[in-house]
Amino acid sequence: MAIVHVVMVPFVAFGHMIPFLELGISLAKSGSIKISFISTPKNIDKLKPRVPPALDHLINLVALPWPSVDLPLPAGIESTADIPLEKSQFLKIAYDLLKQPFKNFVTQNSPDWIVVDGLAYWASEIGVECNIPSIILSIFCAATTVFFGPPEYLHGDGQKLLRSTPESLTSSPPWIDFPSTVAYPSCDSAGVLFGFFGDNASGISDSHRIAISMTVCKAIAIRSCRELEGEYIDLLGKLTGKRIIPVGLFPPSPPENFTEIEKDEAYKWLEKQNPKSVVYVSFGSEWKATKEQVNEIANGLENSGVQFLWALRTPIWSIETGVEVLPPGFVDRTSDRGRTHIADWFPQMEILSHPSIGGCLFHAGFGTAVESLQFGHCLITLPLVIDQPLVSRMLVDKGLALEVERKEDGSFDGDAIARALKRAMGSQSGEAEEEEEELIARASEISKALRDKKQNDEYVNDLVEFLING
Repeated sequence: MAIVHVVMVPFVAFGHMIPFLELGISLAKSGSIKISFISTPKNIDKLKPRVPPALDHLINLVALPWPSVDLPLPAGIESTADIPLEKSQFLKIAYDLLKQPFKNFVTQNSPDWIVVDGLAYWASEIGVECNIPSIILSIFCAATTVFFGPPEYLHGDGQKLLRSTPESLTSSPPWIDFPSTVAYPSCDSAGVLFGFFGDNASGISDSHRIAISMTVCKAIAIRSCRELEGEYIDLLGKLTGKRIIPVGLFPPSPPENFTEIEKDEAYKWLEKQNPKSVVYVSFGSEWKATKEQVNEIANGLENSGVQFLWALRTPIWSIETGVEVLPPGFVDRTSDRGRTHIADWFPQMEILSHPSIGGCLFHAGFGTAVESLQFGHCLITLPLVIDQPLVSRMLVDKGLALEVERKEDGSFDGDAIARALKRAMGSQSGEAEEEEEELIARASEISKALRDKKQNDEYVNDLVEFLING
């Protein structure tokens, strides 16, 4: 059987690139698929260690030169990880200039398929031009994709009719015909309307990018599974008229070697705690917390009384000003039941897989949700940007999460965090409530599905079969 050559084109955000590469690795393991993974030099260098040496002959990491263009960004930036969210629009200017070198690659290599990020509309257009079929890989949950609707609601008259005001994003859209609270709170809706549907520095809105890619694609592969989002997956097929291929959640495997992290003091402390007694706290690399927000999270952890391990990325404002990251005395006051680790990187999977972890307070990013659910943890969500409010509502609807209350202006305080932590982790103090027990039971159920290797392999095999047979 001939090897099928698949080119993958993710957006230059690690929340996009890593899931794309994880799926590429799974496809290559079939032995029937050869992957060309497209990105830029600095991103490729960071991703190289993730490719298993045994698959080197089937996975080619292709570094297209980052375009030389004058942008209002620091020199050397090739991903969203080191810039504020609002500046990603400038990054898209350079990203779109990858179109010509990508076309040169496609012309020279004649791949069988192009798997695109919805934002890479130009890669979809090149597929049409070169008569190469494309598949969208959505790294967002199915509920998010359904919420924004089919192409006709992403641009043109449909946008003006159904997505013309912030209020239109604060309720479940009319095409969702089953109970759902998936929508944006009013404090986020105006920003989403402008950021997703509005004009940006690149000259083309995100919604229009996705509409183009969705219109011309042959199928939509989505990072989800029927056990979690069956009704949304089915509805997405009805809305788009496309073949929908859930590829599973491809949760990363628990690490086998803990040598480096075992040297860390936070890990040594974790080793001494009781099973399922500690909440892991992390808000990822994309969110840039203010001093006030860090203080409120600290206050919530302190007032909750729960045991915690807080992984806090070093804030830019602390680096630039030398201001202390944490409130005065916080570390000393919580040293008997918590540890705070301030760094630019933290081994999240090693921590989440530890038997002492029982809960996760996080931003409702879909990737972290998958990683946490793999181990059956209680989820406490504090959604902040992009699709996080939608993911959070989906998880709450499914009985998998509690959401921290935010104020009308979108801000949050330590009291709200403390209340949510107590509700989710009450068993630490012998005060387990029915709500917590239901969270644990539902999380355990989903955990079994996520860790079912046979089921996960079947999801990927469906995509392999589609790529081979069309």
